[in-house]
Amino acid sequence: MRRIETDICVIGAGSGGLSVAAGAVQMGARVVLIEAGKMGGDCLNYGCVPSKALLAMGKQAHASGEPVSRPEALAHVRETIAAIAPHDSQERFEGLGCTVIRERAKFISPTEVQAGETVIKARRFVVATGSGPLVPPIDGIDTVDVLTNETIFDLEERPEHLLVIGGGPIGMEMAQAHRRLGSKVTVIEGQKALGKDDPELTAIVLDGLRKEGIEIVEGAQAERIEKTGAGITVHTSKGSHTGSHLLMAVGRKVNVEGLDLDAAGVTWTKKGVTVDDRLRARGNARVYAVGDAAGGLQFTHVAGYHGGIVVRSAVLGLPAKARTDHLPWATYTDPELAQVGLTEADAKKKHGDKLEVIRIDYAGNDRAQAEGRTTGLLKVMVVRGKPVGASIVGPQAGELIGTWALAIANGLKMSALSNAVLPYPTLGEINKRAAGAYFSPKLFENPWVKRVTGFVQRWVP
Repeated sequence: MRRIETDICVIGAGSGGLSVAAGAVQMGARVVLIEAGKMGGDCLNYGCVPSKALLAMGKQAHASGEPVSRPEALAHVRETIAAIAPHDSQERFEGLGCTVIRERAKFISPTEVQAGETVIKARRFVVATGSGPLVPPIDGIDTVDVLTNETIFDLEERPEHLLVIGGGPIGMEMAQAHRRLGSKVTVIEGQKALGKDDPELTAIVLDGLRKEGIEIVEGAQAERIEKTGAGITVHTSKGSHTGSHLLMAVGRKVNVEGLDLDAAGVTWTKKGVTVDDRLRARGNARVYAVGDAAGGLQFTHVAGYHGGIVVRSAVLGLPAKARTDHLPWATYTDPELAQVGLTEADAKKKHGDKLEVIRIDYAGNDRAQAEGRTTGLLKVMVVRGKPVGASIVGPQAGELIGTWALAIANGLKMSALSNAVLPYPTLGEINKRAAGAYFSPKLFENPWVKRVTGFVQRWVP
């Protein structure tokens, strides 16, 4: 049995783990990085990257009117992964100075992990094991082939009729991508599709998807699945739906079981490691958890953000703490849907009469008019001159939300955005217009402003 002593031992080479490993080793710490699967984790190999590549091919087909074959689409997916993979590769991290071990890890004591035939003793551990697709025990599910985000990109033939169980971001993105690539698609959602976002904005997305021919059935809990002569039938509380293929997109299962966290004295649940605001595990402050393994928001950029917190805390000894109020997310349907901070409903509950909601339609933006893409809406929730949340639906919503994420993260006032000068014509002017709309009533409807103006015009030379 080989033994290694190190400063930082990172378990998992996804976004969060790689962020910690790269930052720590370049600051002079000794780092061991353990990964049993593919380098780059779920995002590179099964999630964000391939899904956005497939969406891009669907968008191309939709815009041009020219069909894109399944082999063409999958070739683009694989080329995209291959182009990004070197940045996350074992060779790159070994070049940075990390010791990379490609084995499954488990704790054997509060200060030791075993990976294959190697025991690693470390001053600090980082659990960055991510999550995988959840396949619930629906009656009859074991009688059919079930696709997940880990297997759908290996499906060589185009699904004739794709049934999607789950109307969250993954389900809706894959539904639109496959519809635009020629498949018939039915989405089955037990509650509300895209239910975590502002309902006024999600209604715009869902209306667009339905107009493209996607059947979206809400409030229909999947109760039984059956293999039939026609393919696969999903029986729900609102009727039955038959298709050729079934994609399960109901959520994610955190990958913490099998780590033997109990041997490390770490408190954990099926939702992940129980951590404090410095991302240290309860029961063993030598252990940190990041990303999905920390039991919070399940997004790649959150894992990367967590990685930065851990580097500052575990490597540099700084009192860095994680927060969630400034974390954005986006769903890359067409139109896109993005959110940061509080939704309108949550802001009303928290701030009551102190809340002001600014609404800006895409139709009032010249760039949107020039491109003929005017369906969209921005809502900004403002309290005492500061934005506390923003919701956007429309073209490039995922890009536009960055302005509000920056503002909320740094406590900026609406005046900071109104002071910015943006190039014309850009969609970014939607954000500046929101800031202007916040101040306009305060300037143009204030009688004191008019009195001052009158005085200056009459008496000031």
